[in-house]
Amino acid sequence: MTGFDLTKLLAERGAERYDLHARYVNHQLPRMLHTIGFDKVYERAEGAYFWDADGQDYLDMLAGFGVMGLGRHHPVVRQALHDVLDAQLADLTRFDCQPLPGLLAEKLLSHTPHLDRVFFGNSGTEAVETALKFARYATGKPRVLYCPHAFHGLTTGSLSVNGEDGFRDGFAPLLPDTGIEMGDLDALERELRRGDVAAFIVEPIQGKGVHPTPPGFLRAAQELLHRHKALLIADEVQTGLGRTGDFFAYQHEDGVEPDLVCVAKALSGGYVPVGATLGKDWIFKKVYSSMDRVLVHSASFGANAQAMAAGLAVLTVMEDEQTVANARHTGDLLRTKLAALVDRYELLHDVRGRGLMIGIEFGRPKSLRLRGHWTMLQAARKGLFAQMVVVPLLQRHRILTQVSGDHLEVIKLIPPLTIGEREVGRFVTAFTEVMDDAHQGGGLMWDFGRTLMKQALQSR
Repeated sequence: MTGFDLTKLLAERGAERYDLHARYVNHQLPRMLHTIGFDKVYERAEGAYFWDADGQDYLDMLAGFGVMGLGRHHPVVRQALHDVLDAQLADLTRFDCQPLPGLLAEKLLSHTPHLDRVFFGNSGTEAVETALKFARYATGKPRVLYCPHAFHGLTTGSLSVNGEDGFRDGFAPLLPDTGIEMGDLDALERELRRGDVAAFIVEPIQGKGVHPTPPGFLRAAQELLHRHKALLIADEVQTGLGRTGDFFAYQHEDGVEPDLVCVAKALSGGYVPVGATLGKDWIFKKVYSSMDRVLVHSASFGANAQAMAAGLAVLTVMEDEQTVANARHTGDLLRTKLAALVDRYELLHDVRGRGLMIGIEFGRPKSLRLRGHWTMLQAARKGLFAQMVVVPLLQRHRILTQVSGDHLEVIKLIPPLTIGEREVGRFVTAFTEVMDDAHQGGGLMWDFGRTLMKQALQSR
């Protein structure tokens, strides 16, 4: 009998969490959390809430950057994992065909009937890597197009189509790639005429800043791509599985049928990492063209039983609890209530998004009094005002949110798809109070802003 006792270990050393990270993991993470006041100690979580040691609840409007689509510790997903562990399956033998991967692939493909096959990996970036490899091999062309400000992952291939220079800097050389502005069909056609483009990868709603593709763009892009024998890749890692009020975000536009679709995050149920690349039969058959190529693309832990069981449970819960419809209804309610505040607050410039993927954008105020505060923050670092809103939402109202990207004055709301009117009311009330404080032009919020400004200037 082993002497390992997880409960005892956590009880004895859990309080060291920030010191352990600083010493052995990413030393900048605890430093950043201490700086912005996010160094909380959460004791447990369920659904859309965390609780601290004092029993205070915190509303989660971040959902682990979209991983917790069903909230935390959904009982059906938990039971599925207990069941698969108790079954003691002969998993990952590498030389058999277990039933769970086929069953999960079948269930996933039922939501996108124009696609035929699935490759299972372990994350969103792996799903993107798979799509890039498959597109380049199937077309025999090297170059992939992407949009500025896109985020498709941080491994080398996905980094090559990442639209943020801050992530790319220092990691060259990358794969052949070219960025085109989202919605610019002329630029897309110009690049396609060069004859070396394998695919165009796009998020139907960009996570950075929450920017939906312009109406009609995806379908028109698809027609151009197919005319030039190139593929459309839809990155649905964050937008997929009901997040935007349809099962996939590309389904908001009629006639769009991507050749490859990348999913991950919420498919895990928040437990076991999983990524999936859905694609057309001819693409898979070209990649896996013979028995000699049967393992030409694989993943050691891909399609493991725990991940497959979690994915099957997630999709079943989504059907039984109608989470897609709830995301649409609750998202419309939240977005409408927030949009009604735009005329009330001069610092609030826009509310946009679909379903439960909502961007709240701040901008330069008109009044001279507020403009002085705003200008000082912008001179230090763009994005500080949004962080000034995020911090009191957590500290005063116990609501977890975060800015949608570096140097952006946008907060992104991606809560669990299970939230309802109670959570909407709590967030809108808290947000209104924070904005009231900001528009008074003084107080603790702007004091904190000046602290952030000093730290930003010192870090240059």
